[in-house]
Amino acid sequence: MEHLLEDDFTDVIQKAFRGMNIPPSEAALRAGISKNDILSFTRGTFSATTARRLAPILGLNAEALAHYESYRPKQVELKEISRLDLPFGSNRVNAWLISTSDTAILFDTGYDMTSCSIAVDSFGGPKIDRVFLTHNHHDHIGGISSFTVRGNILHGANIDHTLPMILGESMSFGLLMVRACDLSGHAIPALGFHVGGLTLPVLVTGDALFAGSIGGCATPTSYQHALKRLQDVLAPLPDSTILLPGHGPATTLGEERMSNPFLS
Repeated sequence: MEHLLEDDFTDVIQKAFRGMNIPPSEAALRAGISKNDILSFTRGTFSATTARRLAPILGLNAEALAHYESYRPKQVELKEISRLDLPFGSNRVNAWLISTSDTAILFDTGYDMTSCSIAVDSFGGPKIDRVFLTHNHHDHIGGISSFTVRGNILHGANIDHTLPMILGESMSFGLLMVRACDLSGHAIPALGFHVGGLTLPVLVTGDALFAGSIGGCATPTSYQHALKRLQDVLAPLPDSTILLPGHGPATTLGEERMSNPFLS
């Protein structure tokens, strides 16, 4: 599977402009470059020089933004983790299946009613022990009914047909442990899920963090909240932590600390 990023550099810049609530004309003045250069950059003409000048004004990592065009995270290879790359209109959305010899846990259920359950069945592994939902946007919960009819128990925050999961709450299934954390901002509420019991630590991020980017935020306040939640959740984790996002490829925290412009 091709490991293309969910966002290109124009998406990154647009999210930062909205989040910082800075108009291009002000950013140009503060960066010491022309407004036309900034507009050209935001419309798809990449310039590493513009990226380095503009990034500090938007609170982004300058070197990460300057090298964004060439960034591709290395393929994550942990046999227990399967990416379910599901249809979402003309786009794609992830669900993640983590399974051992006797346990299977699903994170998110895709956009439509059946594609996720069909994908899960194609693996032919053990019955799903539990389903965890990151947030209530339809592209992540559209398949809920196909799991409730099977009698699966689902957990989420403020999502119909699920049992609530409290921040910091942990659940164990065989060798696997799942612990909820607060990754709100793109959506409020939104949960991330630490997964223990594998050879490497795992964090399911939903739309809070993508490889190279973050989920869009509705207001500058929610944007700042999202960055603060990421900082608090990620700070104690080792670089080896595998990150499983709601869109785009899996990545590691070490790669994102170097290459994600929002993790400055």
